[in-house]
Amino acid sequence: MSRIPTYRGQSRSEQGMTLLELILACAILMILSSAALPIARYSIVHKKEELLRYDLRQIRDAIDRYKDLADSNKIRVEVGSEGYPPDLETLVKGVKLGAGDDKKIRFLRRVPVDPMTGQADWGLRAVQDDADSTSWGGKNVFDVYSKSQATASDGTRYSDSRYW
Repeated sequence: MSRIPTYRGQSRSEQGMTLLELILACAILMILSSAALPIARYSIVHKKEELLRYDLRQIRDAIDRYKDLADSNKIRVEVGSEGYPPDLETLVKGVKLGAGDDKKIRFLRRVPVDPMTGQADWGLRAVQDDADSTSWGGKNVFDVYSKSQATASDGTRYSDSRYW
């Protein structure tokens, strides 16, 4: 038997992939993609956790700067607030420096969005509140935490501020 010549001198058996080769190639691709899917999910969760840590660090830093200025009597504070901001919006709106000065100092550009809940609604704690309290006393902001009840990749809860 002679070979049937086709395009550019190739025989018919050399022209394309067989059905078996296509099935094997698809199976290999499915195995590789199924291995990559959990990695992609973990990567997304990890990025959200990084963003949560960053946002909490920014808010807590702003609270600390407010407290430092209040302790050095550079800004006026309410009696009984112990030098902490009354709420997070005060950190965004800013406060006047000194008695005769019209300059305002802002501590945050905006209240960040909690990446775990998708809202700019954070859990707040006052100095008078218990460390594990889920309700805020309403007088001053000593600490912030995520309101998400989900569990982090390390097994802690996002709402547990001791870790974050």
